[in-house]
Amino acid sequence: MSAGGANSLWGSRFEGGPSDALAALSRSVHFDWRLAKYDIAGSLAHIKALFQAGYLTTAELDSLTRNLEELLRRVENGSFAAKETDEDVHGALERGLIEISGPELGGKIRAGRSRNDQIATLIRMYLLDQSNVIEQLLLEYIEVLTNSAEENMGVAMPGRTHFQHAQPVLLSHHLLAHAWPVARDIERLHDWRKRASLSPYGAGALAGSTLGLDPNLVAAELGLSGVTQNSMDATASRDVVAEFAFIASLVAINLSRFAEEIIIWASAEFDYIKLSDAFSTGSSIMPQKKNPDIAELARGKAGRLIGDLTGLLATLKGLPLSYNRDLQEDKEPVFDAVDTLTVLLPAFTGMVATLEYNKNRLELLAPAGFSLATDVAEWLVKQKVPFRDAHEITGKLVSYCERNNLELHQVPDVELAEISPKLTPEVRQVLSVDGSIRSRVGAGGTALPRVIEQISALRKLVAKKEA
Repeated sequence: MSAGGANSLWGSRFEGGPSDALAALSRSVHFDWRLAKYDIAGSLAHIKALFQAGYLTTAELDSLTRNLEELLRRVENGSFAAKETDEDVHGALERGLIEISGPELGGKIRAGRSRNDQIATLIRMYLLDQSNVIEQLLLEYIEVLTNSAEENMGVAMPGRTHFQHAQPVLLSHHLLAHAWPVARDIERLHDWRKRASLSPYGAGALAGSTLGLDPNLVAAELGLSGVTQNSMDATASRDVVAEFAFIASLVAINLSRFAEEIIIWASAEFDYIKLSDAFSTGSSIMPQKKNPDIAELARGKAGRLIGDLTGLLATLKGLPLSYNRDLQEDKEPVFDAVDTLTVLLPAFTGMVATLEYNKNRLELLAPAGFSLATDVAEWLVKQKVPFRDAHEITGKLVSYCERNNLELHQVPDVELAEISPKLTPEVRQVLSVDGSIRSRVGAGGTALPRVIEQISALRKLVAKKEA
């Protein structure tokens, strides 16, 4: 054991051990132990580079390979675990390897690498794996949204801007509007993987290695696409980690936006939806309650993931080159983001999949709030009325309806003519929800043919990603 502390990798030049307070502050094994299998994978690749460069014999390579595989088996079955005296995952696993191989052979593995390039590689490997898990959960969520859109084809509902009634839309269109941001989140993960798939192995502490090890060999063994271009940047930068945290926070934000609507829609005042018993909770004091807890937790956890991201960015903002111990703080934010999303997404997807929509209520309210007024204005434009005038005429029509407690279609023909001679009885052809929706056939519009196109496109996207 070195003077740096039990199982420390750094204490050879120190005459005394660290204080208990320093050791406690420095320790990270309680959270970085989840990287153990990636650390061992890195070691298996590293010893091949050591062998290729002539620092291990064939027999030593074979023995170390068997011993590392045995160490991995012990880690996975729980017979080997980190101790409180281990500083980090690297030190714990070197201790485990030496217990199997002995200090002479086990001590050779550290040549040509540093904890700095190790951890920069391991965090990438871990996040790459977790990005696949999260992507699959997002694809399942998109599939649920498209299924719900298909099941509720043709159902109209109020569309809103500023949370006020604006124009009628199809419920399917509204649901798909929540699917497309998630589809972009998946594309962001794909784009992020290009940058995350470069291996920092070989960067050493900051300046590279003099031992002639082949970093491309290590990258290939780890299934990574290449090697980072600058050794200082490789060990000192965590933009790849921060970018993952950003994508994770954006996923949570996109869920939170729908969560907010679900909470409102489930209220007695709106009565748009009914929550499944399996995806809602009750009250410990009020027997009648049926609470949208999953939606509320999604909304709350979005704030948590934003905090993970902003905390990480604040840690990174003032770090000089090269490695600084501040970077120990890069892991817990993304570990938390992964843990949060992987427990949140299945619950949220289940809640959305089991929502029951009050179709009669939605269609009843679709024309409320004079939501067909824009259709009147655009009908006037089609009659060659300048839109400036059409907007003013329609505004006067709405004002008349408000004063007389009427809906747009209830205004008598004679009153229409008094408001403006341009408002002929033919305007009634656009004063229906069905007509309004059918007319919105432009790209991305709420008309049924455009909604069917969206469903088809999303299904193709899901199939392509799953393949």
